[in-house]
Formats: sequence, structure tokens, C-alpha cells
Amino acid sequence: MLRSLKVKDYMTRDPLSFSPDMEVLEAVHQLLAHHLSGAPVVDENGKPIGFLSEKDCLKAALNASYYEEFGGQVRQFMTQPVVTIDAESTLTDAAEMFVTQLHRCYPVVEDGQLVGQLSRHNTLAALERLW
Repeated sequence: MLRSLKVKDYMTRDPLSFSPDMEVLEAVHQLLAHHLSGAPVVDENGKPIGFLSEKDCLKAALNASYYEEFGGQVRQFMTQPVVTIDAESTLTDAAEMFVTQLHRCYPVVEDGQLVGQLSRHNTLAALERLW
């Protein structure tokens, strides 16, 4: 039954995303305000090109402590390449990715464009409904 459930039906639509030119301080503020552990970085066409996580933001803070200068652009701290999941993938595929990789969430793409975000929380909530 789990194989019949699609990512697109359980993802968060209209996800928070960042431009690579955004100031990392503004990105940190938005992550905290939205209670997210990370968000995709997209180009001007909406294609994911990186991911900015809490861990990446901590690297920016450490960098600031070493050089006494906090800031910079998201592009300087984002993780590349970005790992995405297709909207048509099954929740089984997603659960396998969460178990075998360290990511807490994945940008969801359709035809290469960002259409949502799937978190561990979204996946567990779907499984709970199934049980």
C-alpha cells in the first residue's frame, strides 16, 4: 500500500526557497521564522541549484567567529549538488532516501522545477494515517 502513495500528495506546497544572491542573515531569519531545518536555493527559473540547511548556517556563524564578520550570500554556504525527489516518486522511495541519507527534507521537483518540499515529518505523518 505504501508504494501507491505519491510524494506529491504529502509534500508541503509553496515551499520556502532562497535565491543564491540573498544575504545569509536574511535566510537564517526566514528559516527560524518558518521553523524549518533548511530550504532549497533556486535559480531565476525556479530550478533547485543548492540547499541551505541549519548546518550550513552554523558554518556561516563559525566563519564569522573566526573572521569577525558575519554575512555573505547564500551561494557561499549552500550545499551543492542539491538532492531532490520527484513529485511522482512513492513514499517508499522517500522513506528509503531518509533512512540511507542524512537529509531531513528534500526539494520536490516536477520537470526540473521546484514544486514542494518533503520532510521526514511529512513522511511519518502519511505513514501514521496508513496505520
